[in-house]
Amino acid sequence: MNLVCKIACLALLMNTLPGIGQERVFYKTVQVHGLNIFYREAGPANGPVILLLHGVPTSSRMYQALLESSLSAKYRLIAPDYPGFGHSSWPSPKEFSYTFDNLARVMEDFADALKLSRYSLFLHDYGGPVGLRMAVAHPEKVQAIIIQNAVSHEEGLSPLWAARRAFWQDRASHEAAFRKSFLSMESTRNRHVGTSPHPDRIDPDTWTDEFYFVNQPGQPDIQTDLFFDYQNNLKAYPTWQMWLRDHQPPMLVLWGRYDPSFSVAGAEAYRKDVPSAELHILDAGHFALDEERAEVISLTEAFLQKRNRK
Repeated sequence: MNLVCKIACLALLMNTLPGIGQERVFYKTVQVHGLNIFYREAGPANGPVILLLHGVPTSSRMYQALLESSLSAKYRLIAPDYPGFGHSSWPSPKEFSYTFDNLARVMEDFADALKLSRYSLFLHDYGGPVGLRMAVAHPEKVQAIIIQNAVSHEEGLSPLWAARRAFWQDRASHEAAFRKSFLSMESTRNRHVGTSPHPDRIDPDTWTDEFYFVNQPGQPDIQTDLFFDYQNNLKAYPTWQMWLRDHQPPMLVLWGRYDPSFSVAGAEAYRKDVPSAELHILDAGHFALDEERAEVISLTEAFLQKRNRK
C-alpha cells in the first residue's frame, strides 16, 4: 500500500471511530439578568454555531452525544440549560415567571452574551416553542432549523393531551392530578420509552435521573407553572407556521415514531409550511438520541453539509 492510500485510510478510520478528531466538551456558566445559565460547549470557537435547545424534564445533558460526536470537529455546539432546569439557576416562581416567553427572552439574552449573531437551531420538545419564539423575534440570526419531536401544529398532539387541556381549562380542579402524573416514575419513564418495541436500548439512568430532578424541592411548582403556560404555545402555532411559510428556512425534521405525546402527523405537518423540509421518521421514541444516536448524528451532519454547499 502506497503512502497516499495509507494516509487516506487513516483519515477514514479517524472520522469513523468515536471520540477521534472531536473537540473537548466544556462546561460553563454565564450570568444573564442575575441568573446563572449553565451551558455545554464543544467545537471550534470560529465554527458555524448550532444552538441546542432541550426538552422536559431533561436539560442540556440530553445533547451530550451530539457534543461528543464528529459534529464538534467543524461546528461550535452550544447547549444551555433553561432557568429552572439542570445546572442553571432555579429561582422560585415568586421571583421568576415560568413562561415560554420568559424562557425565550433569557435564551435570546444568553445568545447575545455569547455574541452569537448567527446560528442553526436544534429544537427538541420545549426547545420548539423557545426556539421558534427566538426565530420570530430575530429571523436574521437563524441559518437553519433542525426539529426533533417538537410540535408546531395541532395535529401533532396525541390523545394524551385531552387531560392536559383539562388542566389548562380548570387548573384548580386538575392540578393535583397533573402533579401526581407528571412527577411519577411511571410518567418519567414513559417519556423515554413510549411505545418503543426496544426498551432494552434505552439507558434507565435517563429517566431515573430525571425523576430525581423533578422531585427536588421547588421543582414541582416550577414545572407545573411552566406546563400551565404551554397552552400559549398552541395559540402561537399560527404565528410560527406563518413565519415558516414566509421565511422558508433550510429545515431538517427528525421524528421518533414511538413518541407517546407527539404523533408522526406533527412531523409531516412541517412540510405544509416548508415543502423543501427534509423529513426522517426514526425507529425511536420522544428522545431519539436514546435509541438512534448514530442516525441522528449522521442525518444532522449530512443536512448541514448539504446546506453549506448551496
